[in-house]
Amino acid sequence: MGASVSTTDFSARDGFEWWAQMIDEAVMQVSITSPYADGFQATTTAIDLGDTDLATFAFSPLSARRDAAQIRRGDPEDYFLFLVHGSSIGMEQCRNNSLLRVGDLAVFDSSHPLSSEFRDEGRLPEVSLLRLPRARIPLPQDRMDRLLSTALPSRTGSGALLASYLNGLRAQARGCDATELRRLGGVASDLVAAFLSAAGDNPAPLPAETRKQVLRARIRAFVDHNLSDPELGPAVIAAHHHISVRLLHLLFREEPETVGAMIRRLRLERSRADLADPRLGHGGIGEIAGRWGFRHQADFSRAFRRAYGMAPSDYRRESRDPAGTPKGPARTVSAAGPSYGEKVRASR
Repeated sequence: MGASVSTTDFSARDGFEWWAQMIDEAVMQVSITSPYADGFQATTTAIDLGDTDLATFAFSPLSARRDAAQIRRGDPEDYFLFLVHGSSIGMEQCRNNSLLRVGDLAVFDSSHPLSSEFRDEGRLPEVSLLRLPRARIPLPQDRMDRLLSTALPSRTGSGALLASYLNGLRAQARGCDATELRRLGGVASDLVAAFLSAAGDNPAPLPAETRKQVLRARIRAFVDHNLSDPELGPAVIAAHHHISVRLLHLLFREEPETVGAMIRRLRLERSRADLADPRLGHGGIGEIAGRWGFRHQADFSRAFRRAYGMAPSDYRRESRDPAGTPKGPARTVSAAGPSYGEKVRASR
């Protein structure tokens, strides 16, 4: 899934030097200064999503600069989407200036000089950073340049959906295996494409195939957020997205699974993660099944046995080692190159 590391593993001064090096290697090359360098605090949690990555950074206040010389020395040619959780951030890129506050979204580009100030407001700055290869954002360069370093709408419409999705991904990633994380990463990229295409004064049209991808991404996000509703099904999904049930099925005709199969798989995966979670050991199997939209425990048990080859009670017992902790999913390495997590570990 990735890695979680902290400056608590280092001496005070070494922690700042490690942090600066880690950002250079895991994100992009920048110059960092901080009035708290001698007692610097920072933590990083990274999630490998296949073609993209999501990392959460919390750290002492600092200033970061990226100049033309650093761009020439190394440019990953990525966009990065910010979601702010902690104190406010001042950002400047392409002559755009913004003050970003908790809940705000913004985008920056590794190919342009950048200036940012992570402010001291009595709490550590904290941000989630979604890496986006340029090929995943089918918008003209000049339009993207106008959006860089601007506070984008995050409390209504697609912005609110995107922020909620990223927060949910941070919270639920530990219960997902590598295959599901890659699938969720694709949904995140499609939601960002839809969000950015609608941002600004003149929404940019998306290619027809991209519009289909975006609609599928919205549907998947809606399903993911409503799995607990036993009424969730094609009719409810179609009505929410103002399309017919026939069009909904056509959208997923070339996908690996139908809408109904997707709902069933996600409910089973969430239930399986809860069964393996020692913190939920006191909960009954029927309670877990109901939490994820199964009306009857017997129906859940039959579906679980078909999917995983054993009863839910047997899986709960076998999924934990003698210490009572769950056996995590097998870790995979993306063929596209090292993820945030691998880069974070390599920088230590």
